[in-house]
Amino acid sequence: MDLGLWLTFFIASWAISLSPGPGAVAAMSAGLQHGFRRGYWLSFGLILGIWTLVLVVGAGLGALLATSSLVFAAIKWLGVAYLMFLGVQQWRAPPHPLLAERAGGGATATRCELVLRGWMINAVNPKGAAFMLAVVPQFLELTRPLPMQYLVIALTLALTDLVVMASYTALASRVQHLLRTPAQMRTVNKVFGAIFVAAGVLLAGFKRGV
Repeated sequence: MDLGLWLTFFIASWAISLSPGPGAVAAMSAGLQHGFRRGYWLSFGLILGIWTLVLVVGAGLGALLATSSLVFAAIKWLGVAYLMFLGVQQWRAPPHPLLAERAGGGATATRCELVLRGWMINAVNPKGAAFMLAVVPQFLELTRPLPMQYLVIALTLALTDLVVMASYTALASRVQHLLRTPAQMRTVNKVFGAIFVAAGVLLAGFKRGV
């Protein structure tokens, strides 16, 4: 991939990362619930999910996803189920104020749990895979070795997503000191729970080729 082509993809990757979606919602939710230092671990899971999608496209499995109704439906409904699960879990989460969590008075997700949550959000998103299948090949030079180009694409997406998700997480964590009462945390949990459910509904309506 020459410099000019990479710069074009670099600009496109910012648009991809900045576009609102389940990843951004999850990053803000993690920032609110766990603060920046712990909540940012979810972003590493989101990156692993993106790399999974790039690997799927690079291995040619993206074409299978694009042509097989059964495979597409299976992955789509798995993604819908997971987003719904996150929504219900968030909605029903105990309303522990963040300050209580830090003092040891409430449960908090481990780093591994946050990474796994982020990976699942992106890895089982067929809309993301379909998008990668449509966009990534446009930036490939078929006369050059493909593995190195896929590596450059994966690293570029990781860079932009890490910066963008850091911003989302930090922005949400900045208001955490305002969430001092169970009633406030209950409201936040219900809002983000509803957003996750809405994202699941939107994914359920996504059709191959759209």
